Amino acid sequence: MRSPEEILRDARTIALVGASSNPGRPSHGVMAYLLRSGYDVIPVNPRAGGDVLGRRCLGSLAELEEPVDLVDVFRRPEYCGEVAREAAAAGAAALWLQLGIASEEARRVAEEAGMDYVENECTAIVHRRI
Repeated sequence: MRSPEEILRDARTIALVGASSNPGRPSHGVMAYLLRSGYDVIPVNPRAGGDVLGRRCLGSLAELEEPVDLVDVFRRPEYCGEVAREAAAAGAAALWLQLGIASEEARRVAEEAGMDYVENECTAIVHRRI
């Protein structure tokens, strides 16, 4: 299992689940930061529609047309198990639940699928440390 820092060092393409076009939402700020940091970020949110920060927003991870290194999740814990299953089906290398989010179900699904797993951490905060 790679550390959070190793996951971010190795990642190039990130699917951000719970992306928002609202600049007041944490997912918007983190996505903007990750884009500025050189990552290819694919926003995922069935309600967002259209674009988020100039990137076409997908309705689900099932719509991914390319492999992703990391699925970064901004969803409440009760939805994270399903997101983990979608991430595993999409072949993601790692699943990351954002600050304040933890899910035993998501952890179990990720571990069974062989994905690296992080919970209750912010990708932007960890990235600033490396």
